[in-house]
Amino acid sequence: MRNPLLSCLLLLLAGTVHADEVQVAVAANFTAPMQKIAAEFLRDTGHKAQLAFGATGKFYAQITNGAPFEVFLSADDETPARLEKEGHAIAGSRYTYAVGRLVLWSAQEGKVDAQSEILKRGAIRRLALANPKTAPYGAAAVETMQKLDVLAQLQPAFVQAENIAQAYQFVGTGNAELGFVALSQVWQDGKLSGGSGWIVPASLHQPIRQDAVLLGRGSGKPAAAALLDYLRGDKARRIIKAYGYDL
Repeated sequence: MRNPLLSCLLLLLAGTVHADEVQVAVAANFTAPMQKIAAEFLRDTGHKAQLAFGATGKFYAQITNGAPFEVFLSADDETPARLEKEGHAIAGSRYTYAVGRLVLWSAQEGKVDAQSEILKRGAIRRLALANPKTAPYGAAAVETMQKLDVLAQLQPAFVQAENIAQAYQFVGTGNAELGFVALSQVWQDGKLSGGSGWIVPASLHQPIRQDAVLLGRGSGKPAAAALLDYLRGDKARRIIKAYGYDL
């Protein structure tokens, strides 16, 4: 008769044999949802996603210089396409996992009006935004101000952050009175989690299509393939949508 304890042990060992880790470079705006998705991914598959967060432009430089990432979740669609073209990513693996939304946000209640008039009044002392050269949300912020014809008057107030996470930190700590951040950073349960904000209409900037791609180092790795598949699933999509992203 088989020992029940031995049977349980064998089942446990069988599960861990197939468990793997995947090294993931994640755009800073996707920090909170990806942390939740990674926890569910571990629970559902046994695979562990090791996450690094930062600016898309900086990740591009690191990946092309040999950084050991296996999956890249970008803040745009251009960088993964470029990596694919240059042979650093697997052709045909790229797809859009989320469409980002930009918001002008202040930690102060009532500071930002619903029509963005605050941008036109010219009374802003410090306005935070991510570096538009390396961060797609920063580029979208600049494009928005150009469309509103307020870029020249607001430039002296710019507080430029390395990435969207730092831009949010500048505003949240009061080092900038308001700033352009990712909606996902301030959105919870279908509303702003605090402060005041103006959700930038999508018509004021190019769509922030965020693409995922399998990098060369992830080729043939079960955990890397499993994560890319998991991001397309219903559970991950519900989490993504809950943070204010379009799908």
